[in-house]
Amino acid sequence: MPGYIGIILCILFAFAGRTALAEDIAYVVLGENGAQVARVVTRGSICPLIRIDGQELRMKVRAKPVSLPGRWGKPSDFPRLTCEMEIPEKAGGVSVGHELLPLVPKLVKKMVVIGDTGCRLKMGDHAYQGCNDDRQYPFARIAEEAARWKPDLVLHVGDLLYRESPCPFDHPGCKGSPWGYGWDVWKADFFMPGKALLKAAPWVLVRGNHESCSRAGQGWWRMIDPRPLESRRDCNNAADDDIGDYSDPYAVPLGDGAQLIVMDTSNSPEHAVPAEDIRWVKYSRMHEMLAELVKQASYNIVANHQPMLGFSTSEDGRVLPGNQGIQSVFGALDPKFLPSGVDLLLSGHVHAWQQVSFSSPHPAQFIAGFSGTMEDTSPLPDSIDVAPAPGAVVEHLSSWVGGFGYMTLERTGAVKWVAQVWDVNGKLRNTCAIDGSHSVCDRARIE
Repeated sequence: MPGYIGIILCILFAFAGRTALAEDIAYVVLGENGAQVARVVTRGSICPLIRIDGQELRMKVRAKPVSLPGRWGKPSDFPRLTCEMEIPEKAGGVSVGHELLPLVPKLVKKMVVIGDTGCRLKMGDHAYQGCNDDRQYPFARIAEEAARWKPDLVLHVGDLLYRESPCPFDHPGCKGSPWGYGWDVWKADFFMPGKALLKAAPWVLVRGNHESCSRAGQGWWRMIDPRPLESRRDCNNAADDDIGDYSDPYAVPLGDGAQLIVMDTSNSPEHAVPAEDIRWVKYSRMHEMLAELVKQASYNIVANHQPMLGFSTSEDGRVLPGNQGIQSVFGALDPKFLPSGVDLLLSGHVHAWQQVSFSSPHPAQFIAGFSGTMEDTSPLPDSIDVAPAPGAVVEHLSSWVGGFGYMTLERTGAVKWVAQVWDVNGKLRNTCAIDGSHSVCDRARIE
């Protein structure tokens, strides 16, 4: 009998080593030069095997289970193992366990753009969203609808985690919600509601201010960022934030002369950056690297979190220009703010949808921060007497405030795209034509 038990245990161990557990979460992120990185967050004690064109390989450990001191006091527990494996460029089929992983095509024709997807629980703002109600927090519905569109690529423009404070006892809509920055919050705010879209296509993820080191940066580096996880870059020690809070921009080829450039502006303030601030040095370098990256393609889409050339509204209804932190540094280097060759800007941060196009030599700006987080409620006025940035002359403006949804981009030519805005039910709400660096929408305002 003991011999049989030993054999059975060996078989079970071997089976566990070959098969991803049912609770594992598998997804693909795109990194520098479009490198595809397979990730698995697993409850297993060892990394699962990944099958690439019929060959089985053991995935590599990216981050081991750990309980980390919380940057806001509460410990950040990550009880699961994070594993990864870079997928060869010419791979034809990749799977983990019984799950086939999505791969990016050489020519990306269809992109889903979402942003600001977490459920807002913040004591300081007295903001408690109904995380348990998919009408008040509809990210899961949005992810399912967007997945049905069958995108080639998903772009998230930042702010994945919002459950920063415990739900009060008198708010039944968020009763029992996890909070903080550990795995339980990452699971509730991103991986579970976004699972349909994670299965549908590879992702490019922009780092938002909610993923800065002082907030959810530890989880960002463990599970999301496509680059290697390195000591001092992991946001575990506040003394290393000057390393962990900044990353070089990188480009993801889209085929046919187009590319998507990702910029990490997660730690940008709303005010101008003083010359002695570390951000002046970091963002100056970012601008320099961006100028070099745009030379690689004939059409350049830049994605960052805080809109440089869009509008927002204050609580008292005032119209505010684009992010002053980025503008102060970029504007000192280039009066147009961005290097020549940037055609389109995609951002989040503002909890609404917006499109701005210019008669001046500035790229069109789209904002897609409307995919789950508690929405802004102050609409833009019919007449706006401020510019989003000095010298930027608005030619076309369209907006949607107070509605949840997602945006799609579909390529119709070398420098032409159609942008469409969809609500939580998959109903089309607006269509915009993009031609080079200009855009115009069918409707100036979605009611």
